[in-house]
Amino acid sequence: MSTVVHDVAGHRFTTEVDGHEAELVYVPEEGAIAIVHTGVPPQIGGRGIAADLVRAALDHARAQGLKVAPRCSYVAAYVKKHREYDDLLV
Repeated sequence: MSTVVHDVAGHRFTTEVDGHEAELVYVPEEGAIAIVHTGVPPQIGGRGIAADLVRAALDHARAQGLKVAPRCSYVAAYVKKHREYDDLLV
């Protein structure tokens, strides 16, 4: 699992692996966050990095009492496989 950093001002979660930055971008909404993009450079793909970013964002939302709108296809697919996050969906 990679170390994920929450950039509150930038509305994103990031991690750096082997000199490459991966990110998850969200838009704050009333009582929710809309996750709009998850990007992992191909040089570090296939290592579960996107899943680490999504898990960090979903856990953050839960801790803050926020709902989640998965507007990124990767996040929508992740939540379908990980039903423990169903309660967060708007």
